Amino acid sequence: MFDFLPLAQPAGLSPALLAYVGDAVFEVYVRSVLAAKWAGNMDEIHHQAVLSVKAEAQARMLKYIENTLTDEERDIVRRGRNSKAGNIPKNAAMMDYRYSTAFESLIGFLYLGGQVERLSEILGKLEGHILNGGEDTNESGLDKLDT
Repeated sequence: MFDFLPLAQPAGLSPALLAYVGDAVFEVYVRSVLAAKWAGNMDEIHHQAVLSVKAEAQARMLKYIENTLTDEERDIVRRGRNSKAGNIPKNAAMMDYRYSTAFESLIGFLYLGGQVERLSEILGKLEGHILNGGEDTNESGLDKLDT
């Protein structure tokens, strides 16, 4: 997705820093998917992006991919989930926020570690969720796809 210099030991970084980077990487990915595949207007695209990056949706996405993670990735997720929570948004449940931080930590870890293939594999599994407002159903969004 980007040219960058991967870090030799991203697992040694704090979960908060991994989540900070992961949040940005995931946001760019969501916007890229929607820009390429969504046929709605800008308000609809923005609304769809917001639905996909909120804590509840990211928590669902993590649970969806959790059984496909390696032991090292599971460790990063555990560290992210158990890290000290900052300011939890008022519209997010505590557990959703913790799982979304874990999800973002995983994305940041893969990105900073230069594991681009693995990152693409995981994000590719979530494309249906992104196109459906963070949910893996056919009930919303797919009628707006630009095919």
